[in-house]
Amino acid sequence: MSYLSDIEIARSHTMRPISQIAAQCGIDESYLELYGRYKAKIDLSLLQNTPHKGKLILVTAMTPTPAGEGKTTTTVGLADGLRKIGKKAVIALREPSLGPVFGIKGGAAGGGYAQVVPMEDINLHFTGDFHAIGAANNLLAAMIDNHIHQGNALGIDPKQITWKRAVDMNDRALRSITIGLGGKANGIPREDGYDITVASEIMAILCLATSLSDLKARLSRIIVGYTYDGAPVTAGDLKAAGAMTALLKDALKPNLVQTLEGTPALIHGGPFANIAHGCNSIMATRMAMALGDYTVTEAGFGADLGAEKFLDIKCRMADLQVDACVVVATVRALKHHGGAAKEELAHEDLAALERGLPNLLRHVENMTQVYGLPTVVAINAFPTDTQAELALIAEKCHALGVNVALSEVWAKGGEGGKALAEEVVRLCEQPSQFRFSYDSDLPIAEKMEQIVQRIYHGRKAILTEEARQQCRQLESLGFGKLPVCMAKTQYSFSDDPKRLGAPENFDVTIRQVKVSAGAGFIVALTGAVMTMPGLPKVPAAESIDVDENGRIIGLF
Repeated sequence: MSYLSDIEIARSHTMRPISQIAAQCGIDESYLELYGRYKAKIDLSLLQNTPHKGKLILVTAMTPTPAGEGKTTTTVGLADGLRKIGKKAVIALREPSLGPVFGIKGGAAGGGYAQVVPMEDINLHFTGDFHAIGAANNLLAAMIDNHIHQGNALGIDPKQITWKRAVDMNDRALRSITIGLGGKANGIPREDGYDITVASEIMAILCLATSLSDLKARLSRIIVGYTYDGAPVTAGDLKAAGAMTALLKDALKPNLVQTLEGTPALIHGGPFANIAHGCNSIMATRMAMALGDYTVTEAGFGADLGAEKFLDIKCRMADLQVDACVVVATVRALKHHGGAAKEELAHEDLAALERGLPNLLRHVENMTQVYGLPTVVAINAFPTDTQAELALIAEKCHALGVNVALSEVWAKGGEGGKALAEEVVRLCEQPSQFRFSYDSDLPIAEKMEQIVQRIYHGRKAILTEEARQQCRQLESLGFGKLPVCMAKTQYSFSDDPKRLGAPENFDVTIRQVKVSAGAGFIVALTGAVMTMPGLPKVPAAESIDVDENGRIIGLF
């Protein structure tokens, strides 16, 4: 049987003018800034004039595998399903990065008949937010080197500059570079490097800012390096925050698009969850909650990364309360965690499934026992799933007091998400004992230990001597009470991507600790995780083209 590609399905649907989508959720045209017929930015003043606060539903997932889980697809289909059962739902999603689009992972617009559109625009330049973030990041980098070149009045130590340049592309050759070569007129030679834009602190700041003035204040607090005497130097010291805010003032406004079925979707910001905090913007989440009775949002990668950061960082900072949690899984991915070969995933294998199920169950227990959230497991359906396999998953989840809903949104859109929607509505009426996984007053190292033990279920966090020294320095500078953003492989609970399933008796090595003072959290780099990914041997970019009529082809 042949299936239409995502882009073919998207093009087979007729989009409605975005002004109509805005009107259906009560947005007056005076708040819209149109980007063509099907995209718009929403003025931030809408939040001041719309006090309504709907329910918040967090969609997360088991540990990701090459077999796929379908978290964004489930998020979109769930919102469409809620509308099918008569509920007023709005989606809040992250924007895709060009790195994965041209690399291996693909886009982030959903799939099948549960997509947000226009998917080509969303997966490429969209409304230019990422370009604005990259420009602000690199303006600050240029001002640092110019300040040193022009006499270095602040006494910045070139060997202690922590601010990197950024580009929204997987480019491993830029991880470590030398700048300032070619003579005195080109500045001081020094070692530098690039992060991918989604790992830039400015991306985190944009997503955590609550107003234009808060954005400027956060930008001003960015620490770019240290003086020869060890004192921090900020973007405010360099007088860069105003110009950076000017570049970001439009990017701070959430973007409105629609699903194939006309459900409003706010897509804004896109930090990765393996190397950043993995959530869309606070502004978009609050706006979605103001416009709908149910907001469906997602957090990146598995629940040990995206959901942990959504709950421990975003909810803590924005005073948000999650009403229900959805953990997405597939039979195929669970069998992969159970050791089944990729070519065997389409065949029934209850033994491999049972071996892989502890991965899902650990995520579920974290949501229910650690965070106290009403939770449902959504099985993203594949045609090769058997009744025996689905029954085994349901049996194991029921033993934890959690129901399972079959999600058929990829093939059926909102109609295939109605069962999941009904369970989510039921959960939203249940009492929630939401709590954080650690107390922010704990020392930095102890907060990392709490995450390793309570969320990853490892033995302990082992800090290198450099990391311990960095913790001591940050605590002496007054940053000890900030939450922690763990940069860790997405493929395992541990810091080793090859340890699948639900590994035990492992330690997590913290090799570097730094502060994102503007974002308001501590970043802990674990294992071999990098803030600039590389392209695979056969990047997706090789299959993307434009025909003679200007239509993009090969984009998923």
